[in-house]
Amino acid sequence: MSAARPVLVTGGSGFLGRHLVARLLTEGREVRVACRNPDAALSKAGARCFEASVLDHKALAEALKDCTAVFHLAGRVSRDPRDASALRALHVEGTRCLLEQTAQAGIKRVVYLSTSGTIACSRDPLAIASEETPYPWKLCQRWPYYRSKIEAEMYALSAAETLRLDLICLNPSLLLGPGDLRGSSTGDVLQVMQRQLPAIPSGGVNFVDVRDVAAAAQTAETRGRPGARYLLGGVNWSLRAFISRVGALAEVPVPRVAAPNLLTRWAARGLSGVYGLFGKPPPLDPVSVEMSQVFWYFSSALAQAELDFKPRAPDQTLLETIADLRQRHSL
Repeated sequence: MSAARPVLVTGGSGFLGRHLVARLLTEGREVRVACRNPDAALSKAGARCFEASVLDHKALAEALKDCTAVFHLAGRVSRDPRDASALRALHVEGTRCLLEQTAQAGIKRVVYLSTSGTIACSRDPLAIASEETPYPWKLCQRWPYYRSKIEAEMYALSAAETLRLDLICLNPSLLLGPGDLRGSSTGDVLQVMQRQLPAIPSGGVNFVDVRDVAAAAQTAETRGRPGARYLLGGVNWSLRAFISRVGALAEVPVPRVAAPNLLTRWAARGLSGVYGLFGKPPPLDPVSVEMSQVFWYFSSALAQAELDFKPRAPDQTLLETIADLRQRHSL
């Protein structure tokens, strides 16, 4: 790819976006960032910011002029069922708008960031997903975030063929590491550090360092196979192992008692209804409870083989996440 022509990054002001933009700038690339609000830090770092929503055809067309590639990271994480319409608009219609404008601008290369949860989600603790695993529609139907991400991913891969785009789909797991300014990804670690967990959920998690995903996105621009998906993860750990390790590294006590699945779900739904009457968030979020009782395990073998993806040691990621959260929250 030519370094003389700019690249556009949507979602560049987010957790992953900031790391990717920094890498691209370090490489000497001219970077444009499409964001809904001006971002002084990105501008100061050397990126050119465009006030452009991914739902704004006209603003996107301006931002895309003369670009050679697009990194599509724009998205929103929410576990609130009330956000279903907004999530679908942003993830599905926003992706549709961006890809149409990208094709009209004559740009071919698109690196599209989805999530491993569109593939790797099972009630079976022995299931290890791959890129060929079917979408877990039945399991995810109650979770608007993952419903919208599956629909957006399916659209992106299909539309890329119709629009003749060289689209590479990356599916990272839970992003950890330093720099999560909005707390949208590292909140589970913070919850352990603040001793807010009453019991250990029964499920399992995969997490990955945000910097390793940024590096993989950069590599995918030149080495990714058009039409391919790549799962990007670090380790598959039970939530007991994950929470215990965070507690040990942060030097905070963690619960020893396991949360009974059915009782916890009933309690969460009951509390949600009661607190909702008073317009307050419940202490137990029903969607988060349900999601903590499944297993998000997968293999990153394809990304390791084709993108030279090499996730760093999990303890390194956790230690730097903990240090960053301590500083940010004065813990």
